[in-house]
Amino acid sequence: MMHLFINALAATAGGGLTYIHNVIPHLASNPDVRVTAAVSSQFHQELQDRPNVKFLQLEIPPLRRFWYEQRELPSVIGSAGANVLLSAGNFALRKSPVTQILLSRNSIYLSRDYYRDLLTRHEWRMWLDTRVRAILAKKSVRWADVTVAPSLAFAEELRCWTGAEVMAIHHGFDRDAFTRDTGNLSAEIQSKLAAAEGSLKLLFVSHYNYYRNFETLLRSLPLLQQQLPQRSVKLLLTCRLEEGKNPGAYHPSPAARLIRELGLSDMVVELGTVPYQQLHRLYAAADIYVTPAYTETFAHPLVEAMASNIPIVASDIAVHREVCQNAALFFDRFSPQGLAKCIIQCASEPNTCKRMVEEGSKRTQDFSWKVHAKQILALAQRLLDSDGRSI
Repeated sequence: MMHLFINALAATAGGGLTYIHNVIPHLASNPDVRVTAAVSSQFHQELQDRPNVKFLQLEIPPLRRFWYEQRELPSVIGSAGANVLLSAGNFALRKSPVTQILLSRNSIYLSRDYYRDLLTRHEWRMWLDTRVRAILAKKSVRWADVTVAPSLAFAEELRCWTGAEVMAIHHGFDRDAFTRDTGNLSAEIQSKLAAAEGSLKLLFVSHYNYYRNFETLLRSLPLLQQQLPQRSVKLLLTCRLEEGKNPGAYHPSPAARLIRELGLSDMVVELGTVPYQQLHRLYAAADIYVTPAYTETFAHPLVEAMASNIPIVASDIAVHREVCQNAALFFDRFSPQGLAKCIIQCASEPNTCKRMVEEGSKRTQDFSWKVHAKQILALAQRLLDSDGRSI
């Protein structure tokens, strides 16, 4: 029997949480696989206990996580009796006691735009920290037996960056699981959505960080209002632009200041964090999904938006084009004017929106968490059959 150990200690927000939420149930459904998952105690509260899954709740401060993984986690894996390690947090173990698959899904280490952005913001410490982490992430690709990327575009970036072979296995989607929860959004969020009724509602699902490029989105709003003078426009954000209200060390105060300077207080609706299980209700309340991110590895909200039958306006990067194909309009990632133009096209051309929605509905059928889990397990089995050598 395969005993898969998942190192999910780095799954604290965004795509990491989405991945673990969706993959573990499919891994657990295989009677020939046992799973041990190392997770934070806080994250464990969101996971459902399953018969053949054991959760190890570990409280490791973020600054100590890498050293803990390298020095102490190998013995934890050995004690668990696992024979395959799935490293789900971008960094591999240098000396894994078992066959190791690395999931690499952080594109900021490769992004020139991100490094320029940090320098522009005078984030010297973050710039240096990212450079150091990039060195470790690059080495990790060679420490692992196999590295897996969530998209073809990001796999190609990793190959060019490291010179190593990288597999692409698309992340998945499960429409039934995504829409299963019947609970209501919080009273506060429902009230804010009710107040936005009748407006052109733009939705951006993300906690605040720099590479999601919030500022370009905010700068597009006055242009939209100028060109749609007879219609109210509301931007719905699943975060709060306040210090201490978002994961990581990103400072949202410049974005909050930009809102004040541009007079956008009535246009920006800060909903705060929305539980993953209830996101489908938020998509259903929106008219257009927007994302100005300048770097990505997969972008789960794009698939969620396509499954929710709303048109998409996305920055023109390779990953967005790969995921959406013909289900989105694309704009230059740093152009507020281009973003506003695409949104206006969506708002004024019903046939364009209808075509994108139809294309998106078809495209979501190409993504499956069940298939993803099956491919990961097949890869792990091939590694075991080859005595752990790279394949």
